Amino acid sequence: MDGPPALRGGGGGLSAGIEVVLVRPKEDGNVGAVARLARNFGARRLVLVAPRARVGAEARRRAMGGLALLTAATRAPDLVRAVAGADLVVGTTDLSLGRSSSYLRRSISPERLGEIVRSSVGTVAVVFGPEDNGLSREELARCDLLVHVPARREFPTLNLSHAAAVVLYAVHRAPAATDAESTPAPEVTELNGHEKELFLERLGTLAARAAYPAHKRRGLILQFRRLLGRATPTEAEYRMMLGLLASLGRAMDREGRDGRRQR
Repeated sequence: MDGPPALRGGGGGLSAGIEVVLVRPKEDGNVGAVARLARNFGARRLVLVAPRARVGAEARRRAMGGLALLTAATRAPDLVRAVAGADLVVGTTDLSLGRSSSYLRRSISPERLGEIVRSSVGTVAVVFGPEDNGLSREELARCDLLVHVPARREFPTLNLSHAAAVVLYAVHRAPAATDAESTPAPEVTELNGHEKELFLERLGTLAARAAYPAHKRRGLILQFRRLLGRATPTEAEYRMMLGLLASLGRAMDREGRDGRRQR
């Protein structure tokens, strides 16, 4: 991913750094409008993944006060590289495109996302798919959480910039993590994308060693990714879970050695 460093946004009290990621955006005007919204609601970076839009005069006109974010936008060839530095990756989905019971599209509300982000410290990438067909299955599977904006069943699809407005507003307006009248103070979670990816990698390795069915492993990892996304574990909790996986691996090694000796 190339481009200048992130701008410092006015997060309205947010501890997490918000990055807005547009995947294959089609319309110049939408890119500009989202840049403006990103600035309105305190995002610090705009990332464009393989944009089909020209990102020219119309985008600059629509960006208005978000022109600095638009000018500084970074580009990436795919979503994996676009979110490589993020601790939490949040995708947006239109449930009219798939069964809501499918774990691939199971989502939370914008309000719930706001609660998670407000009490977290780290980098949160909010990902929006292209106007015509949304995020692909592979891109949805890379997201730690999915958020869906509820709308009328007869016309559930929002314009890209409108969806961005709802989601970013909900994040911006979520209740503050600290309250002077509350004791004890709510805990602030420090997001850690590296520990999360390490846990998922080692879980996959352990599942393979345990002969967990190969055709179910991808679903297993995705389910754990979404579970961890909703729970937002701390670094200490990730390390404890990693320690458990290491202990299980050593137990499997000992069992294997004992079995060979008996034979």
